[in-house]
Order: sequence, then structure tokens, then C-alpha cells
Amino acid sequence: MTQLDGRKTVVMLGGSRLQIPAIEAVQRLGFRVVCADYDPEAAGFAVADKASLTSTLDVDAIEELARREGADFVITSTSDAPVRVAALVSERLGLPTGISSGDAVCATQKDAMRARLAERGVPIPEFFACDTVEEFGAALDHFGYDCIAKPADSAASRGVRLIAPADRGRPVGELFASFCAFSRKGTVMVEERISGSEVSVEAMTVGGETVVLSITDKMTTEPPYFVELGHSEPSCLPPDAQEAIRAIARRTVEAIGIVSGPSHTEVMLTDDGPKIIETAARLGGDFITSRLVPLSTGIDVVEGSVAVALGLPYDFSPKDRRGSAIRFITASQPGVVESVSVPDEVEGAEGVEEVSLYLSPGDRIGAPHSSNDRIGHVICSGDDAEVAAGLAEWALGKIEVALA
Repeated sequence: MTQLDGRKTVVMLGGSRLQIPAIEAVQRLGFRVVCADYDPEAAGFAVADKASLTSTLDVDAIEELARREGADFVITSTSDAPVRVAALVSERLGLPTGISSGDAVCATQKDAMRARLAERGVPIPEFFACDTVEEFGAALDHFGYDCIAKPADSAASRGVRLIAPADRGRPVGELFASFCAFSRKGTVMVEERISGSEVSVEAMTVGGETVVLSITDKMTTEPPYFVELGHSEPSCLPPDAQEAIRAIARRTVEAIGIVSGPSHTEVMLTDDGPKIIETAARLGGDFITSRLVPLSTGIDVVEGSVAVALGLPYDFSPKDRRGSAIRFITASQPGVVESVSVPDEVEGAEGVEEVSLYLSPGDRIGAPHSSNDRIGHVICSGDDAEVAAGLAEWALGKIEVALA
């Protein structure tokens, strides 16, 4: 349905700050944006043409909103669960979608994802999907209490933790409940603990053909939690390893059923070759696709993903070959933020692209147990990944966080 001003309408599911680049890209392409979010303070509301205080997980409410607004497209950008909602509502209304609602379940719920990849022969860690305390306990025994446990339908590292022999002293029911607290469906994944170099793969699929745009090296906290502390690209892994990673990423996209649209795939390069940790039918978060890929390749992936979702042509060929990196500001212990000091020499340094703080004095912060436990970030660019990463580490070292 075309509005009186000649613009078609896009309902964007999610209004967090990570969604803002997509909202702005839709507008640049000449569309009207109605942004839906349950949070009245959602940052995207100030940017969109119209705001709707609607949960992005409420299928019926989103369908009603789309009908009321005469939506031509229902999409999301960096959020996991809304991928399912966007696909289902689009199917109900006869609107375009790059993934079916059934396949969207495999792209957003880890138990369905693992089952699909195992069925298609894609290398993954050994796993058990546990719906009961008994299944959970049996899985822990199978791995000898040396494994990874995570909720099947959470994101941003929430609830992901290493299970270690010391956990034998805790009641299994209590341990199971601690992971279920992060899961809407009450399913907990227990997975083989694998080790190696972890990367993410940003790719775009158009008409069933998948092009890998970038491979990004990842930094995480030490166990028992696995919070992402930084990313650098392009990857510094050997060319043959990178080619194997590209191949498994393409197999994963095909197995999940993404026909058109972006994908963000996390891969561990083990001694036995690459294995898939997770994949998602969306853009990568943590400013990877909104900032790092454009800085290193010259490709505006956000605008490109929006163009693909709206049925428009887009050129995804690299325009540049440079390096980019992000490092996150964290606290070593819980507390109340008293101050965050960013020296002028950091903000004025060549190659420091952005310093952003999420919290203000008086806000409480925890030690990094999930991506929510981060104070801010610094983004840098350079001639290559090593230069960009070194600059980001230097800047991070100059930033001082005082806790009360």
C-alpha cells in the first residue's frame, strides 16, 4: 500500500540503537518506517517516521499493526526472535520474506538449528536438547561435567556458561533452573566443549546464492562465561582455513533455508576443521555489520540487507581493503559507575572512528556475564586488521572506569 506521499511502508521490528542504521537505510531508499518495540524509550522511535509500542514477539499484535499501517514489508535487522515474527506475519499477509516461518525457527532456536544442521551433515559440536531435569543430568554425565550449557532461545550470550567438575556439588535441578531462567520455552542445550579460533562470518544471500562479505576474528572472556570483548577484520587466519570457513558458512545458510537476506554465522576452527557454533538469519550485532564491515570493505551491509529485503538490486562487491576493530569497555567487578574518562588524545587520534558509552554515572554494572554487562566501546580503522586492533587496544587502555 503506497502512502499519500508516494512512499511504501516498512514495519521494522525492534528499535534498539543497533536497529537505527537499518531504519535510516530504509528511509534513504525512499520508504516510510513504522518502528515497533515494547520499550517506550527505544532509541529507534526518535528516528522512525512512526513509533508503535508493540512487542516484537507478539505475532497477532504485529500482524494487526502491519494491516493498520498498510505495510508493504515487515522486517527486522539485528534481532533474533523477531526474524520468526517477521516471516510469519509476512506469510499471513502475502508479503515478501527471505526465509519461511518454518525455517526461521531453525535460524532462531538453537535446538531446532542443531537438529537441522545435524540432519544435513554440517559439522557441529555434539549436543543434547534438554527439556527436563533428568535429560539435563544425563547430558552432564555424558560429558563428564565438562561442557557448555545455554538456553535454547536466548541471545547476546545471556545464560551461556561452562559446566565444570565443580558443578557436581550443585543440585541438578537448581542448575537446570538457572539456565531455564533465560529460556522462554524452557529448553536447555548441553554441548560438547570444543576449542580453537572463533570467528564470525557475515554473508548475504540473494536468490539462493550466498556471498561471504567478511570473516571477523573474535575475542571473548575466559570461561565460565563467553562474553564478546572485541572483533577485528579481516580475519588473520591462513587463507586455506578461511576458505574452509567460507564453505561451511555457505552450507549452513543453505541447510537453514535462507533464500534472500543476511546471515551471521559463528564458527570455531578446531583441529578437526571448522564447526558451526550458531547461525542467524540477520545482520551481525556488536556493530560488526553496521561499522566494521563498511570500514574494512567499503560495503554498506545494512543498506544492502535492507535493499535485498525490499526487493531492490545492490552491489555487494568490496570497494576497499582495510582493517577495522571494536573493543568493548567493561568492569572487572560489579559496582556503580562513578565516572568514565576518555582522554582527548583518544578521541582525537587518527583511526579512532568512534567512542561510545552506554552507561552514565550512577548506573550499576556487573562483571561481564553477558553482552549487557558492557559499559561502551571504541571502534578503530587502519591499513589492516592488526593496525586497527592495536589502535583499539591502545585506546581501551587509556579509558578509565571508576566504580563506587
